[in-house]
Amino acid sequence: MRARPSRAVSLLVTSVVLTGLLIPGATAQPGGPGPGAGPGAGPEAAAPATVDLADIPGEPPVRPAPAATPELFGADCDTEIDGSQVTAYCHNGYPETDLLRLHVECERWWDLDGDGAAVSLDPAGRVRLTGRCWKEVRTAWVSHQRP
Repeated sequence: MRARPSRAVSLLVTSVVLTGLLIPGATAQPGGPGPGAGPGAGPEAAAPATVDLADIPGEPPVRPAPAATPELFGADCDTEIDGSQVTAYCHNGYPETDLLRLHVECERWWDLDGDGAAVSLDPAGRVRLTGRCWKEVRTAWVSHQRP
């Protein structure tokens, strides 16, 4: 069997190799200790880092006010188009009454578009809205209004 070096020995060797590679780069940087940097190199080379206490704020910065939560309103509606028939199933999960209106836009230019009458949907209520065209339906949607 062949002996495997331990993990600690591998880490030690790796750190020695990396240190050997980094030292020449550190001495080549401007302002760092290197050839020609001696006792007369300048005051910034020997000066310790200082912190001016006047630069540190006395209190933490003020957090901005949290954004206002959007007001929740409007029933959830699923619209189904089947040929020339449109059906919308709506459920109001909010604590306010919602006035719903089904709008149907027909594909043919001569086919009249339809805007249904407003239907009041109370909280936790469900409703089915229907509409139709003579031929194909281009699009349909439900509008919401506060009473």
